[in-house]
Amino acid sequence: MFRQFDPVMSVREFLTNLGLSTGTVSWVSTLLLMLAVAIIAWLSMIFTRAIIVRVFSAIVKRTRSPYDDKFLATKMFRNFALIVPGVVVWQMASLMLSENPGWLSFVQKSSALYIVVFVTLTLSSFIEGWHQVWLSHPISRGRSIKPYVQVAKVLIVFTGILAAVSVLFKMSLVNVVTGLGVATAVLALIFKDTILGLVASVQLSGNNMVRLGDWITIPGRNVDGTVIDMTLYTVKVENFDKTILTVPTYALVSESFQNWRGMEDAGVRRIKREIRIDVRSISFLTPELVKEIGRLPLTAGWIEENRDAVEAVERGEAASLTNLHAFRAYMVEYLRNHRNIDTRMPIMVRDMPSTEAGLPVEIYCFSKIHSWVPFEGVQSDVIDYTYAVVGRFGLRPYQSPAGSDLEILKPHR
Repeated sequence: MFRQFDPVMSVREFLTNLGLSTGTVSWVSTLLLMLAVAIIAWLSMIFTRAIIVRVFSAIVKRTRSPYDDKFLATKMFRNFALIVPGVVVWQMASLMLSENPGWLSFVQKSSALYIVVFVTLTLSSFIEGWHQVWLSHPISRGRSIKPYVQVAKVLIVFTGILAAVSVLFKMSLVNVVTGLGVATAVLALIFKDTILGLVASVQLSGNNMVRLGDWITIPGRNVDGTVIDMTLYTVKVENFDKTILTVPTYALVSESFQNWRGMEDAGVRRIKREIRIDVRSISFLTPELVKEIGRLPLTAGWIEENRDAVEAVERGEAASLTNLHAFRAYMVEYLRNHRNIDTRMPIMVRDMPSTEAGLPVEIYCFSKIHSWVPFEGVQSDVIDYTYAVVGRFGLRPYQSPAGSDLEILKPHR
């Protein structure tokens, strides 16, 4: 019965019965039918928002599964429901505007574009919903798939644009895609950052080069902090001074950067510091120095190991032992007995090449504490003790003359 009803003929017959002329009937009927399509579109929009969207939301909120709440938060159900008005208008236009090809084409193109837009938004919301579901699982910690999510969204939007072009120019989607070959260079320029970001994201994740929460350093870009976000285009780093820096994703592939994850995974952090010794204070051991060194803790093992040489020194005989040798051996033993130094890792106290600023003695070991602030405390304790004990061995730290030193050289009046 519905198929036998022709709204166009019914409206025209009604207007003709009112005594209107043929020309007036034509444009008035078109106006009334367009108004009817607009009213139907408005009613279908109200129905969708007031009924369908609310029903979907109520059903989702009552379910026990947390996953559908993620999709609700991304407005996937809302976008999906809003496709309905476009479909209704498209169908009603073909029924009511069949005698007006121009208006029919305009309304159907508009409704088709509307459908394409909300289908694109629905698919994009669906991808984002799955991303939120992924983030809710423990496996997502430190593993960012955000670049791949953004690539999927870009492809969906790009496909939507192609579909919109196909609708506007009444071309098949295949012909539209074929025509893109002519504009390859332009598209490569437009999507340059997207392509570079995609390639870089694949390399970074595939080679496990960087993850969320990693501490990275890029000296040339003043980056020294923790990775807090990774996208297709940028990597966001929070520096230790709480400033936020963004670096292009492809910069982590094209440039070198330092990732401190290995240190954190090992549970230790390296101490590599040096003090400079005044070379004029380096000397052979004397009986007085041997006696002073013997009063220090942790020296019994070194004295026993060098018993013959130490006894020779005590007798006043020549020996090859130096105060610097004794100091290095003592510091190694001190580090081995330090509660915050990991003895499973290398421990060294060694001489470095001499310079005009004294002889550098390097302390090399690993702290059990790798968190920044506590680690600095451990490192400072070791260095403070080193400077405090070096004088017990007859050694002097090297220091450039200061103003107070020059004051001593002034003649007294």
